[in-house]
Amino acid sequence: MKQLSKEPIGASGELALDWMNGRRTPDANQNLKGVISGINLGSTSPKVFRALVEASCFGAKKIADRFISEGIPVKGVIALGGIAKKSSFVMQVMADVLNSPIKVAQSEQACALGASVFGAVAAGVYQDTESAMNAMASPFEKVYEPIKENVEAYKEVYKNYSELCVAMENHIMQ
Repeated sequence: MKQLSKEPIGASGELALDWMNGRRTPDANQNLKGVISGINLGSTSPKVFRALVEASCFGAKKIADRFISEGIPVKGVIALGGIAKKSSFVMQVMADVLNSPIKVAQSEQACALGASVFGAVAAGVYQDTESAMNAMASPFEKVYEPIKENVEAYKEVYKNYSELCVAMENHIMQ
């Protein structure tokens, strides 16, 4: 991870599309494939891995941007389990790309906890979801704040990612 975090944003031109299993929502298309572009003899494993991390974060940004463009505000981002607990590097990139704080839930069973909140409301233990959440919700163990200079740097790389998305979709879907 040390080598990875030393690589500059956008590495050295390596750029990836996170379509390894097809493109996710909002424009899901399982026929699309992942791409790693801009590699050369100087492309190291950390540079390529950084491009893959950035692509995953850009894919999440595409989803958030679609919500916003459809009039659905994104009021906050909460992460749980897996990568959120294991990689501060990935979470910081995500906060920078989304230009939003990301709160990491402390609970190891956040999905089950969410289900129990709704169950408690359905059973009448709490009058409404907000009351149940206030009483039962997991605290946050960490908050990743976007770093202003990184946010600005990612805007250009995201533009390149978006252009590569269009080019590859046109190429693959011909």
